[in-house]
Amino acid sequence: MDKKLLDILVCPITKGPLVYDKTKQELWCKGSQLAYPIREGIPVMLPKEARQLTTEELETLRDNAR
Repeated sequence: MDKKLLDILVCPITKGPLVYDKTKQELWCKGSQLAYPIREGIPVMLPKEARQLTTEELETLRDNAR
């Protein structure tokens, strides 16, 4: 994921920052608790394409924020 692109992308619902999960190829939003897929290197920023983050993934986001 291009760092410059990650710096300008925000969650379409909350307008909050996103966290890149390299292993799952997703962009995570703590505020909306959604994970947006990255397909063929292109972030799909459509809420209907996003999935709900698991409890464990949300804990990971909280731990990384500390």
